[in-house]
Amino acid sequence: MRRNEILATISVDCVIFGYYENELSVLVRKEQVPYNDEIIEEWKLPGNHVRRDEDINATAARILKEQTGLEGIFVKQFWIFSAPDRLRRRPQDFEWVKPRLLDERVLTVGFYSLINIASIDNSKLIDVAKWINAYEISQLMFDHNEIFDEALKKLRYDLLHEPLIFELLPEKFTLTQMQNVYEVVFDTTYDKRNFRRKINKMPYLIQLDEIQTGVSHKPARYYSFDRDIYEKNRSERFDFRV
Repeated sequence: MRRNEILATISVDCVIFGYYENELSVLVRKEQVPYNDEIIEEWKLPGNHVRRDEDINATAARILKEQTGLEGIFVKQFWIFSAPDRLRRRPQDFEWVKPRLLDERVLTVGFYSLINIASIDNSKLIDVAKWINAYEISQLMFDHNEIFDEALKKLRYDLLHEPLIFELLPEKFTLTQMQNVYEVVFDTTYDKRNFRRKINKMPYLIQLDEIQTGVSHKPARYYSFDRDIYEKNRSERFDFRV
């Protein structure tokens, strides 16, 4: 990308949440950072500058495709990060990014994405992309730990007011699987009866004529999310506080 094609002071960073087997993960990318005559392996969130000719949502979609290999997944803007020193938190990070900058003051717009990891072809992820446990994140580059923390807060808030949980679930799922996702994201446990009572009020939660097979326990009924029914009832207030 030519330097005159980008907005020097505006970027986008993406927090990609994925769910798989009772674990909430985040997709990060590896960078080789030269510092003090060494090459340090660092991790960061996918991100880049906004092009002059693109909508900022298009920037987020482009970054996901170019820097992770993912496309066509849920993405939502959640915050703007504008601390003057956000690129200077650690000297090795700033030395790595400085040759790429047109301006040392860069505001970044945070987006978060949601995906069920089993539903994608993970072999298409680019080599430097890696899923890590969301609750075991170590030091990321720049202010990316702060961006992640804010994304998780916003995700938890949004899940109380929108049925975004279905973005983390497969197309068909059991109620136990649905409860597990909520518990993992909120890092808590719910009473099964109270949880079922709450979700049974969702008109867009559709019971399927299909049960689990090949399981050692009593097979559970499968359910699915009907997006059309949700859109018709969207004006109704959604409150998932259990």
